[in-house]
Amino acid sequence: MRFGIIRWVLIGLAAAVIPSVAMADWGALNMTEGVTEVSRQVYGLHMAIFYICCIIGALVFGVMFYSIFKHRKSQGAVAADFHESTTVEIVWTIVPLVILIAMAIPAARVLIKMEDFSDSEMSIKVTGYQWRWQYEYLDEDISFYSQLHPEHNAARQMDSGADLSQFGENYLLEVDKPLVVPVGKKIRFLHTAADVIHSWWVPALSVKKDANPGFINENWALIEEPGIYRGKCTELCGRDHGFMPVVVHAVPQEEYDQWVVEQREQMAANANKSDRQWSKEELVAQGEKVYGANCLGCHQVDGQGIPGMFPAIAGSNIVTGDVSTHVQTVLMGVANTPMSAFGSKLNDVDLAAVITYQRNAFGNDLGDTVQPYQMKSLRQGLMQSSATINQFDITEGVN
Repeated sequence: MRFGIIRWVLIGLAAAVIPSVAMADWGALNMTEGVTEVSRQVYGLHMAIFYICCIIGALVFGVMFYSIFKHRKSQGAVAADFHESTTVEIVWTIVPLVILIAMAIPAARVLIKMEDFSDSEMSIKVTGYQWRWQYEYLDEDISFYSQLHPEHNAARQMDSGADLSQFGENYLLEVDKPLVVPVGKKIRFLHTAADVIHSWWVPALSVKKDANPGFINENWALIEEPGIYRGKCTELCGRDHGFMPVVVHAVPQEEYDQWVVEQREQMAANANKSDRQWSKEELVAQGEKVYGANCLGCHQVDGQGIPGMFPAIAGSNIVTGDVSTHVQTVLMGVANTPMSAFGSKLNDVDLAAVITYQRNAFGNDLGDTVQPYQMKSLRQGLMQSSATINQFDITEGVN
C-alpha cells in the first residue's frame, strides 16, 4: 500500500515539473483559427465539440475509476445482482441523442455557410496538374502556373547531407509564382483537374476542396487580414505529391490592382518576346531555368532520369533525333506515361528555350535552336486547323 502511494506521488511530481519548453509546440497539434469568418466558426465549432468530448470522457472515466476504487473486493464489496434497468437504458439513450443534436445544429449551419458562394465578387479557377497548379482569374483574363520553387526543387534531390538551413521553416513550401488575392472581397474558387484527382487546401482560409478531372467543385473565402497563407495538395496524386505546395498572398485592394496591371504588362511583353530572333545562348540560359522548374523532378539535375520510371534526357533518341519528334513530345506529351503535355502550360518562349536547352545540354550538343516565333506559328496553325500535330509540318522553319 505504501509503495502504491509513493508511486503516485512521484508521478504527480514528475508531471508538475515538466519543462514549459516541452509544451511549447502544443499549439501546433491543434487546428489553426484562420483569417476568415468561416475559419473562425470552424475553429470555434471544433473547440466546442472537443471540450464536450473531454467532459464526457472525464465523467465516464471518473465514474469508472471511482467505482473500481470504492467497490473493490479488498473492501468487502459485493457485486449487485440485477439484469437490466429500464431507467438507465432510457437515460443513456436520450442523453447522447440530446448531445448529438446540440452538436449537429451549429455544425449544419457552418457547413451550409461554407457552401454559400452567392454574392461572390471575383472568381478564380484552380486546376490541378501533376505537379503544379494553374490559376485563372476569370474576371481579369489572367492565367499562370504555380509550382514548387526551383531552388527548393533542386535542393530536395541533393544528397541527404545538403545544407537546407538557407530555406528556413518554409522549405518545400515556396512556389515560383503565388496566388495573389485582395483582402475584403468574397472570392469564389472553382476547382478541377487535368489529369488525376488533386485537393487544394489552405488551412488559414478554411478552404479544402477536391479537384476532380471533368468536374467543377466550388467554395469561397473572404480574407480579412493581409499576409502569406500556405497549404498543399492533400490528395495522393502521384510520385511528387508531397512537393505541390499552395501559397496565397493576400494584399490590400490597391496593391492587388497594381499587381493586375503588372501581370497584363508582363503578358504583353511575353507576347512581344515571341516575335524576335533569340540567340542560342539566350535560349539555353532561359531553357535551363524552365528545365529546373518543370523537368528536373522527373529527369533529374544531370538529365539521367530515374531508371524504370522516367527516361534520361542525356543521349535520348527523341532529344538527339528529329526535332519534330522532340517538339511533338514536349507539346503533346506521351499517352499513358507520366510525360504530360506542356503545350498549354508553357508560353512560346519557354517552350522554344527548354527544347533548345535539352538539345544542347547533358552532352547532347547538337548545336541547333528552336525559335519562339516558330513555336507561336506552330501552335496557331494547330488551333486553326483540325489537323493533329503529326499531320502538321512542324519542321518548317525550325533550325
